[in-house]
Formats: sequence, structure tokens, C-alpha cells
Amino acid sequence: MLAYILLITGLIFGSFIGALVWRVRETSVGIISSSKQTSVNLSIVKGRSVCPNCYHLLHPRDLIPVFSWLTLRGKCRYCHKPISGIYPILELLTAGLFVFSYYFWPATLRGIGSFVFITWLIILVGLIALLIYDAKWFLLPNRIVYPLTVIAVLRLGIVAIWNHDVSSQLLGALSGIILISGTFLVLYHISKGSWIGGGDVKLGVLLGILVGGPLNSILLLVISSSVGTVYALPMVVSGKASRKTQVPFGPFLIIGAIVVTLFGTSITHWYRHLYI
Repeated sequence: MLAYILLITGLIFGSFIGALVWRVRETSVGIISSSKQTSVNLSIVKGRSVCPNCYHLLHPRDLIPVFSWLTLRGKCRYCHKPISGIYPILELLTAGLFVFSYYFWPATLRGIGSFVFITWLIILVGLIALLIYDAKWFLLPNRIVYPLTVIAVLRLGIVAIWNHDVSSQLLGALSGIILISGTFLVLYHISKGSWIGGGDVKLGVLLGILVGGPLNSILLLVISSSVGTVYALPMVVSGKASRKTQVPFGPFLIIGAIVVTLFGTSITHWYRHLYI
């Protein structure tokens, strides 16, 4: 039953991610003309959904995840222009990750565990938005990174107090920040921003708090680098890209964070038994 609830919730939040990414981009670069800005509210909290082409306010029947896009054949009901297929993909991806997280959650879902899981789903929504934004525009907007970091800090504090384990939790988060964000900060200064972006340094703080501990942090860096290499190497070999081609690293970090959150404990246990 809970899996079905998470499926529906994931579809709804997937739709929200599409609107969030679009609104953050619109407000940051000022794409909408001044005449349109007076009639379109781009507030993430108060703004109503509009067509990304004609900015017509959308009716509730236009906002049913996946179904509305399919019935409208990927076009706006009002201006009949194509609507990107990324929207139903985001909805299905988010729903899938919600259900996937439920089935492979590494801890109990009782007591404080349910709180940790719910906050993970909230953070996951923001991480997916960051993944899409960075993949498309090579940028990790502070408007998404900072609120997620605040949520992660609050979760850390509540869990630490609940478990009467403040010092251990804080040390784990601090080690994660130093290993992930600290590594990126060094690379950022050495390369003067050509190897790694400032957004990755800030994202490293969030992920360091999220995964915590040296083992999980190192594992995240290894997985992220491996996924990035698998993605970039075929393009370099085929000549579609060179060593100087810019590739956003944020999506690989986020993929690594998801893997470590769900399977980090299992992977580290397997590794220890393999060599000990």
C-alpha cells in the first residue's frame, strides 16, 4: 500500500521538479519579457503552473502527471506548441526513485527512521532538480542548494539529539564535508575553476552532511568519478569530445549520493569481508 502511495506522490513531485527547474531558470536569466512578468507569477510557492511557451495558466486537467502529456500528445492545449518530453520522464523518474528508495531503504522505517526517510525523499526531490539543472545549464543554483543544505543540517541535528549521539554525528558530517567539499575546494583553487566549479564545492557540503563519515564520503567520490569516466570516455575515444570538453560533475555526484545512501552500508560491509 505504501509503495502505491509513494508512486503517486513521486509522480506529483516529479511534476513539481519540472516546474521548479523552469522557474528557477526563468527568474535567474530573465527570459520572460517585462510585459509577461506582470501577468506570470514565477514564485515557487505561490505561482501557478503555466505553459513554458505561451505562459497561459494551466487548468488542473493539464497537470495530471504523465497522463495529461500523453492525452495532449506532447503539445500545449492553448498554443499547440510542443512541450518537452522531459516532463513525463521526470515524473516517472521521481516516482521510480521514491518506490526504489522504499524497497531498498537500509534502515527501519519506525520512529526516527520514518523521519529520516521522509526527509530523504524531500532532499531527493531537490537533488533530482539539481541534476537536471546542472546537466542542461552547467550550473548548480544556490536557490536549490542552500535550502537542501538547511534541511540536511536540521535532520542531522534532530537525529543526533534523538539518538543521544551528537558528537559522533557531527564528526561524521564534518569528515564528509572535509573529504568531499574540501577536495573540490582544493581542485577549484588549483585549476582556477577550470576543473571543478564553485557549485560543486557547495554541493559537496550538502552531500558530506547527507552521507556522513569518511568511508561513505570516499565511496561517493569513487562512484561519482567512475560514473563520470564511463560517461565521458566513449565520447573522447570516438572523437565527439576532447579532454578540454566541459562535462558537469554535479549529476555524477548526485548519482553517487543516491547509491551511497541506499547501498553504502552494504558496499562497505562487502568490501571489508572481501579483504579482511
